Amino acid sequence: MTTGGTLLWMCLVMFVLLTQHTSHSTDAAGLSVDPPADIKITDPGQLGHLKIEWSRPSSLQNLTDCTVRYQLRFYNTYTERWRSVRTLRLSYEAQFDLEKPIQLRMLTLLKGACTNDTEVLGEEVELVHTPEHTGVAGSRIRDFHCVYLNKEYMDCMWKSGAVDPPGSKHYLYYWHREMPETAECPEYIPSSEFRRGCRFPQESLLEFSEFNICVNGSSTEGELRPAFFSLEVQNKVKPAAVSDLQVLVENELVQVQWSPPAGKVPEQCLEYELEGTAESMDGSNWQWTNVTEDTTIDFLWNGKSQRNCFQVRSKVNDYCADEGFWSDWSDSVCFPETTVEDRNYEPWNALALAGILISIIIAVLIFCLMLWMLSKMWMNRKEQKQAFTLYQEKVHKAFLSPVFH
Repeated sequence: MTTGGTLLWMCLVMFVLLTQHTSHSTDAAGLSVDPPADIKITDPGQLGHLKIEWSRPSSLQNLTDCTVRYQLRFYNTYTERWRSVRTLRLSYEAQFDLEKPIQLRMLTLLKGACTNDTEVLGEEVELVHTPEHTGVAGSRIRDFHCVYLNKEYMDCMWKSGAVDPPGSKHYLYYWHREMPETAECPEYIPSSEFRRGCRFPQESLLEFSEFNICVNGSSTEGELRPAFFSLEVQNKVKPAAVSDLQVLVENELVQVQWSPPAGKVPEQCLEYELEGTAESMDGSNWQWTNVTEDTTIDFLWNGKSQRNCFQVRSKVNDYCADEGFWSDWSDSVCFPETTVEDRNYEPWNALALAGILISIIIAVLIFCLMLWMLSKMWMNRKEQKQAFTLYQEKVHKAFLSPVFH
């Protein structure tokens, strides 16, 4: 058999196998597989956590020899992908962004004696629901972001909308699956007498669950347009900074070590980024980084005259969260403690200092010598003047003495 014939035979076999298990038409008995009936979306007021309900098609109400299942597909605007679910139930709950259209697609599946154990898929129907929200145009808040600081409290901050009507006042409401109903922000964070954030204590948070938030508001011109958000708290953790970084040097072995940051983030949930900076004798420097889950890193030092500095930061690893924030950098620790410039200039600095001191001493000696010489000259001139004065007095006396005798 040729290669082309082999491929054709394989395609035929695959087609037969697929058609034996799934059909998109009515079965041999002429059953009509209608889509689910009375599809509706119910909003229980959980800020985007909606309930989808439907009924069994009337044409299948009396069917007893086949299993009736339903396939629900909905568009997840957070991941921008369609999600598919198959269920025997007549309802399903899912998270939606209430600021975007809700898109659903549903069909009915039959399998059993009535279809000769072949799964039959009915016609798919689509439902699109667009939530309507009122409010002053442009008043929706901007730059909303949350940070779960060291798993001690979470701060969610925002800025006013492009349009900020007079008398604007924001309100934040939240919900997660262990709350019977929505609640208002436990503690607002003010800025210039306006609400610009909300602080959640740890006891009000729930990890690995949708944490739904709505920020709306009021003003003298009417209600502010609401903004809806859904997040998972464990993905917003920012650990505390490492505070005990140490560098140990023994011969050519350098060991950089630290302890996990203080706080409520489990040690096994942390990864670290160590950044090193090396500075050579000529003043050039380079950096390198190393991401690790250990708290110790060893490396060899070539012993050359260069300065090495280190700092470290931490983040929740992939085993405990899908994402997170790096902590602030620790204080930098260096070895040797003196700078490269200090070491580079040490030899000639000593000579320069000695030269400066000698120059100063010589200058002082020259200055003193000049002063001594000037003083000596001034004393000589004074003595000469005094001698000349005495000489004049003697001559004057010698000239006048005969006249008076």
